[in-house]
Amino acid sequence: MSIDIRKEMGQSGTVEQRIVYESGNEMAAYAAHQINYHIMGYFPISPSTEVAQFLDLMKANGQHDIVLIPADGEHGSAGVCYGASTAGGRVFNATSANGYLYMLEQMPVQSGTRFPMVMNLVCRSVSGPLDIHGDHSDLYFALNTGWPIVLCRDPQAVYDMNIIALKLAEDPEVRLPVLVASDGYFTSHQKRRVNTFAHREDVQKFVGEHPPEGFKHVLDRNNPITVGPYMNEPDYINNCYQQSLAMYRAEAVFDRIQKEYAVLTGREYPILELYRMEDAEVAVFLLNSSSEIIKDVVDQLRSQGIKAGAISPNIIRPFPAKAITEALKNVKAVTVGDRSDSYGGHGGNMVMEVRAALQQYGNSTTLVISRIYGLGGKDFYAEDGLKMFEFAIDAMQKGFVEKPFDYHGITAGDPSKAPQRVLEPMKYEDLKTGLITVTPDETTGKINVRVPPLRSLTKKPKRIAPGHGACPGCGIFSGLELFFKGIEGDIVALFHTGCAMVVTTGYPYSAHKATYIHNLFQNGAATMSGVVEMFHERKRRGELDQYGLKDDFTFVMITGDGGMDIGMGPAIGAALRNHRMIILEYDNEGYMNTGAQLSYSTPMGHRTSTSNVGKHQGGKVFHHKDTAQIMAATNIPYVFTGSEASPVDLVRKGAKAQWYAQNVGMVYGKILITCPLNWLSEDKDGADIIDYAVNTCFFPLYEVEKGVTTITYNPEEKGKRVPVGDWLKMMGKTKHLSKPEYAETLREFENEIERRWNMLKAKHENPYL
Repeated sequence: MSIDIRKEMGQSGTVEQRIVYESGNEMAAYAAHQINYHIMGYFPISPSTEVAQFLDLMKANGQHDIVLIPADGEHGSAGVCYGASTAGGRVFNATSANGYLYMLEQMPVQSGTRFPMVMNLVCRSVSGPLDIHGDHSDLYFALNTGWPIVLCRDPQAVYDMNIIALKLAEDPEVRLPVLVASDGYFTSHQKRRVNTFAHREDVQKFVGEHPPEGFKHVLDRNNPITVGPYMNEPDYINNCYQQSLAMYRAEAVFDRIQKEYAVLTGREYPILELYRMEDAEVAVFLLNSSSEIIKDVVDQLRSQGIKAGAISPNIIRPFPAKAITEALKNVKAVTVGDRSDSYGGHGGNMVMEVRAALQQYGNSTTLVISRIYGLGGKDFYAEDGLKMFEFAIDAMQKGFVEKPFDYHGITAGDPSKAPQRVLEPMKYEDLKTGLITVTPDETTGKINVRVPPLRSLTKKPKRIAPGHGACPGCGIFSGLELFFKGIEGDIVALFHTGCAMVVTTGYPYSAHKATYIHNLFQNGAATMSGVVEMFHERKRRGELDQYGLKDDFTFVMITGDGGMDIGMGPAIGAALRNHRMIILEYDNEGYMNTGAQLSYSTPMGHRTSTSNVGKHQGGKVFHHKDTAQIMAATNIPYVFTGSEASPVDLVRKGAKAQWYAQNVGMVYGKILITCPLNWLSEDKDGADIIDYAVNTCFFPLYEVEKGVTTITYNPEEKGKRVPVGDWLKMMGKTKHLSKPEYAETLREFENEIERRWNMLKAKHENPYL
């Protein structure tokens, strides 16, 4: 492309470029694929999940060589990335919100041992309560991790900063991991016109060869090194000092790199983005996407004769204190907007740093106003920007700040509109029907359960009210309610984050008629352990007598959508402690609540948004996790699998689970449920698909009672076993496995099903296996 043509298309610079129309997440992935990183360790969390999805789709089509490693959680993904970094390659990651906080422990390790990488933080509200929309509460946790942090106001900046960030991270004067921060949903999902390098070779030429000269790694057998040794003083403080020097050098290095980038592309990213600040008397300081909106407000005020200006940094670690002080030297008042609060600190982190910068460099005249805004994804409009300026104008006119710190955009409460109870508590008499009997067998030591005809149980009230927001055909609630039919009396339920949680609670509404608790993916089992033990201790002390409790609660933790991947550690811990509770997993074979990514329960060859099908990839490349067998290995008293396609079996197991949970200890159960939206199946076919999954022996129905395995339904003995291929043809996500090019994957999947089924039959026949 000639220079003249580039100018006609609104481009400048010396490198050939092409125009795409994509979102921030797509541009992060696009930059990564052009760089062609060695490794990406990742775990899905909204709104950053799409970055891995786009890369996996490109991988399936042979567009890059990045090894994509789906971790068991964000803490694990950070460990994958750190290990890959020590081995000398280029490493990439993306995360958001609580996912970032879960990996937070790893962040100072990465920077403190000076191993470069690039991570996209697609900024989102930190729970709780749970909110998946964009603000900067996760970003502010990153400020003390030792990572340089660059900011992206739009998808173009996401693309450019991802390329600049790698060069910054690997610069010998810096040699630190770099965080690229963009606004969740505002930037991550917003489609914009973006100029990109037309040729991957130009990107790779800009970032340079790898590994940089002089960088140590653990794969050089002739030069063995020790990574992360234990340090006594004074070595530790000296190490931190060296890291501090590198961080401050990063400001000048970033400025040098962005100028080199501007020559190639025509796009500049100065340390501070200043808009009409030359003679400004009032200003507003904002980060990321809001900084674009505020420019229109500046123009509006300028047309009214008000000398307004706007400041937005492109890098906040290191914090450009001197540059900010210089920009504010003639400004009489500035409003600093923080999209997160530093609770108890009289302002968010940015306003504190702006105030500190002004004091450090001798500016005692500029008045500073702090406003918290835009939390939980609350939109920022021009009207909000105008209000930010009004705070500064008022302070300038009065000569003092009347209200130094406040929230902007809150809604005053109205006591008359306080949430009212819609559903009355269920009556104990309706829940304790006596229709199901559970009796221990003194001879065998097992539990005998008598279940009446299912129609007689229909009068038991449903524990989840109608009106939830699940997708049509979702099998979660039919499966859960069927299990709950086997439970007599009161329950306390804890739901992991996931589809079942999200679609049943949206303040001020709740579909739960029993007591409900939510905690995040990884820690539900530990949380419920605390609830259980507190119940028994308060009961022992007589503190619960006033509540008229007739029987003990049954404590049930509901998990799904991969919750037994990221939450496996705490679940095993709770099992080993043998708390009297039930963990019930609904298995929809993926992380469905974040967009159908693969989970460890996704079977081999199945298509998900992170195990795509293309000419270079045929779905998930490794076998599914046998969670029931893992939990059985902890020697808890009762483990079972169930299916709504076998309703009497599931109700019976629910009753048995309650008896063990109230009298002996931990119970784990796994039920397979359908997800038509992401299985690409018809709503009406859900029960049939589940039935076929059982009859192929992919999902066998059995129980492990006090270590003894019993198959509760054997399709071979019933003459109902069907080929695996017949089941796979029922779902769009697996239809490709019937094609000749995927025959080897299908054969390996079938062989694994057969191997596990034969092992289960051996355990059924021998109580010592």
